[in-house]
Amino acid sequence: MNKFWSSVVKRTDPYVPGEQMNDPNVIKLNTNENPYPPSPKAVEAIVQTAKGDMQKYPSPTADDLREAIAHVNGLGKENVFVGNGSDEVLAFAFYAFFEEGRTLKFPEVTYSFYPVYSKLFNIPFKAVPMNDDFTIDEEQFYDADAGVIFPNPNAPTSIYMPLDGVERILNNNPDRVVIVDEAYVDFADGPSAATLIDKYPNLLVVQTTSKSRALAGLRVGLALGQPHLIEALVRMKDSFNSYTLDQLALNGATAAFRDVDYFEEKRQLVIETREWAVEELTKRGFTTLSSGANFVFTTNPNIDAEALYNRLRDRKVLIRYFSDPNISEYVRITIGTREQMEAFFRHLDDLLQLKND
Repeated sequence: MNKFWSSVVKRTDPYVPGEQMNDPNVIKLNTNENPYPPSPKAVEAIVQTAKGDMQKYPSPTADDLREAIAHVNGLGKENVFVGNGSDEVLAFAFYAFFEEGRTLKFPEVTYSFYPVYSKLFNIPFKAVPMNDDFTIDEEQFYDADAGVIFPNPNAPTSIYMPLDGVERILNNNPDRVVIVDEAYVDFADGPSAATLIDKYPNLLVVQTTSKSRALAGLRVGLALGQPHLIEALVRMKDSFNSYTLDQLALNGATAAFRDVDYFEEKRQLVIETREWAVEELTKRGFTTLSSGANFVFTTNPNIDAEALYNRLRDRKVLIRYFSDPNISEYVRITIGTREQMEAFFRHLDDLLQLKND
């Protein structure tokens, strides 16, 4: 029935999310979720909210949540925008800051939603090749026509770019918005670009509660920037839907940002397990890129990556494989709990033994 589709629908090439198996016995290491539950204070806030005035509209300005986020980042409420997951925030940002017909730059190996939005909003793009070590060739992002967007740490490669590199990209695009997508920055050995916001009027930092704050099911994303950028995002939001976040999400996320101790405890657990997992992969002949995320990107010259993915899947262990020729020798493995990772390595060892027999 595509004769009824608009030209916009026809040119879309939708994002394909990681596989979601409805099976409690699956070891799920494929979508970079936090292996730990959210803050008990966040859960309690959600429960109490559900008992309250759910017949009323939520706050369209989300003041309490924005203040909690601002406090964590050393910013003001006027520097914070919130939306229904960071993907929605990114969509508003593409619409707000990148013009049709002007070429956007992002890395060749990166978050696959960027080309989706580019096609949706009719924005030409240049996918900039990576260096041989999968780091970003920052000079190739200078003097962008429409603007620049890249994740830091990058996905799926997991590599964190130090802020001096981010600043060079900002300084060489003074009249264009540079979006730094920081879904995983809380697991990195380095600061957020949010620390640069006062200095750069062209910097927008996008983050999420789905990873380090374990609220992937709640769908709360955010952007940080100077007030003129935040105002543009609010104008886009209110042109689509003034109430993008429900009251459960608002109150749950606010409580999560306020529970700093729980956040830090679980963040450190993920980092410690990641470092242990990298050591274990190395013992088994894998080469793993330096990770600043809650996942690792790894390869073994003696193992076919796609075959490994399929054989683990047969055992109900989900990891992520990408068919892109640039990275088809790699797999991405989300860091689970220590128990989940030990189970993963038992299955991996079984497969390696079968291969050697």
